[in-house]
This record gives sequence, structure tokens and C-alpha cells, in this order.
Amino acid sequence: MNNNSIGVFDSGLGGLTVLKEITSILPSENIVYFGDTARVPYGSRSKETVIKYTFQAINFLISKGVKAIVIACNTATARSLELAQAKYDIPIIGVIEAGARTAAYTTKNKVVGVIGTEGTINSKAYEGEIHKLDDKIKIIGKACPLFVPIVEEGWANTEVAELTAKKYLEELQASNIDSLVLGCTHYPLLKRTINKVLEGKISLVNPARETAKDLKDVLTKNNLLNNNVDKEGYYKYYVSDIPERFASIGKEFLNREITDIEQVEIQKY
Repeated sequence: MNNNSIGVFDSGLGGLTVLKEITSILPSENIVYFGDTARVPYGSRSKETVIKYTFQAINFLISKGVKAIVIACNTATARSLELAQAKYDIPIIGVIEAGARTAAYTTKNKVVGVIGTEGTINSKAYEGEIHKLDDKIKIIGKACPLFVPIVEEGWANTEVAELTAKKYLEELQASNIDSLVLGCTHYPLLKRTINKVLEGKISLVNPARETAKDLKDVLTKNNLLNNNVDKEGYYKYYVSDIPERFASIGKEFLNREITDIEQVEIQKY
């Protein structure tokens, strides 16, 4: 048993979709969350830059004594997960394997859409993971770079979001997909808007729930579960820019106040 915190990080707010599922499945676990709000989005960055940012975030979380780390960012997972697992002596998981597994089990007609940042789509990481499970599944990827800034602005359920979603998704709607992977942890915050545009006819795959289950399995396997099972976990938040804005938008999704939050100079790590 280990009562140290779990580290979770993302380029910004999106990782809160994963944190929400972790707190549901592992309510006794303490969590340190880092959102790299000064450098969001990661999706348009070069591979080398994303790797640098990921390692800085991991170094920061390790400095806080975390026992395991969730890379709650699809772009960082696609570009950095294997390198991070080889570099650090601590359990590290990402979000893509969980999303791919869910998509493979959800599709009925074996035509799956994947939306994500340019970095995630161009990496073809989802294709690789899905085809490990079923190489007969056809995958159609679509980069949706404006979705992240829309969420970060707090505009997820606005006309701006709906018009943008219509433009991005029209090609996928015409491709006979029956499942759509929300391949960026920001995108579940747009679920209502995306469902409206798709008229509820396509199953939306959110990797966050399966990622939380994978985390529980990793903690159990490594004997790292918190033994204070009767006590709710404590959550500490760090961001690289404008903590007030993060707290204001983040509470709308978590349905809880984000009070213990600090700004950190992530470049030092």
C-alpha cells in the first residue's frame, strides 16, 4: 500500500475528464494535477517539443513525490509514452490504448472515426493500437485543431462550438462510421455539442473511463493502492499560467470548486 499521490497531467483543462473518472473509480486516492496552460495546445507542436514538455511535466510531478503518472493527453501519449516508460522508474500510463480498446469493442460495422489534434492524428497511434486488436477495422482520422482552444475558452456548449463541429464532422458522417473516438481529453467537454451535430446516431468513445480502470489495475499490480479507503482523496492543482481561469472553467466540469491551485514555472523542470 502507498498513500502518495497519483500524478496526472495534460496540456490544459482536458485532463480533468480523466481525473473525474479516476476520482469516481479510486475515490480514496490523492491526486496532483498539472495543466500546462501556458503552452496549450500540444497538438500543433513538433514531436521533439511535445517530448520536452512531457518530460518537464513528469519531472515536476516526480518532484511532488507521486507514485504513478497518467499522461492524460493524447498528443503527449502518442509522442512520448514509450520514451517516458523507458526513461523513468515509475508506473506511467497514457490514454490511447484504453481508447483503442474501447473503440474496437464498441464498433459493430468495423468503421471507426477518430478525432484528435493534428499531432495525434498524424501519429496514427490509434490505428496502430486498434489494429493490434482487430486489423479488419477501418479507421478514418480527422484533425480538429480548433476544439482545444474552444474548450479552453469555456465555449464548449456555444454556437461557435456547434458550427465548428458541423464543419469538422461532415466528412466523418458521410463515411458510414458507427463509433467515434474522442481522441483528445478536451473533447469529452464537447460531448453534448458533438452528439447534437451527429443527431445521436454514432457512439462516442471516451477513453477516460477505461484509462481510470487501467490505472487501478496498475496500482493493484504494483501494490500502490491507498489504504485510507474510508477517506476521500485530496486534490492539488498546478498550472503554468492563469490559475484563476483554469479554476473557473474547470469547476463547471468537475462540479466541485478548484481551490488548492498554484502557478508553477514548468521550464525549470
